[in-house]
Amino acid sequence: MRITRWRRPAARTAVAAVSAALSAALLLTGCDDRTAATGEPRAKPTPGPVWNTHPQSIASLGDSITRGYDACSLLADCPEVSWSTGTEVDSLAVRLLPAPQGHSWNYARTGARMADLPGQMRAAIAHRPQLVTVLLGANDACRTEVGAMTPVADYRRDFERSLAELRRALPSTQVYVASVPDLKRLWSQGSRNPLGRQIWKLGICPSMLRDAEAQDAASRQRRAAVDQRVGEYNTVLRQVCERDRLCRYDGSVHEFAFGDDELSRWDWFHPNKQGQRELAELAYRRVTAS
Repeated sequence: MRITRWRRPAARTAVAAVSAALSAALLLTGCDDRTAATGEPRAKPTPGPVWNTHPQSIASLGDSITRGYDACSLLADCPEVSWSTGTEVDSLAVRLLPAPQGHSWNYARTGARMADLPGQMRAAIAHRPQLVTVLLGANDACRTEVGAMTPVADYRRDFERSLAELRRALPSTQVYVASVPDLKRLWSQGSRNPLGRQIWKLGICPSMLRDAEAQDAASRQRRAAVDQRVGEYNTVLRQVCERDRLCRYDGSVHEFAFGDDELSRWDWFHPNKQGQRELAELAYRRVTAS
């Protein structure tokens, strides 16, 4: 009698082969938490920096807006009402810091442009602040003529250079970057005020505000060019800030419609105390957002 030997079905053999191959592949690709070569546990990925919604110290950088210019008296800085580090308004520092007077510094300067930011940044770094605020760009656009506005490439270079210098010295310091205010909207609002138009003739932001009531083609073209440049500056701020995990750009400053209640009665251009409070509120929302 012939004895028939039992044979494993072909399908079952194929399943076993595939299973063995998958097991080998999993070992090679390291789907377990040990390396295939040494058997040592795999290194866990290092978590990225986390934004701290309540920093313990603040340095403010910028121009006349952050210095509170014309907010208290004519042709004078009033840093005590600054939106960032002022102590006589509900500023960002007052809202966030347990002791703002000893843990906040204002290195903004009236008339400053983006080219001045590297120097301001170096001064701030010496205090090792946990948060740096930046609001710069209005003076880069507010020139005697459109052709004198800061080129976008220069604006970008100085901002990148400043942020890189901060990162080399203080890699964990956070940065809040306010967008450049809407100068064209400010012109549209203030040009309705006869007193404001007269004051602007003294030379306040001439590239935008000169001949405020004029509606000829040249005037419209000039204002449009300034408005476009401000938009380009804000694009630079946003793009550079997005590359830094501890930098937050705030477009709401450009979007805020400053009216008569928020503008200085001395020049109808700079924020008054109420305007400074509004800026502080915008910054607070962005800094403390989860």
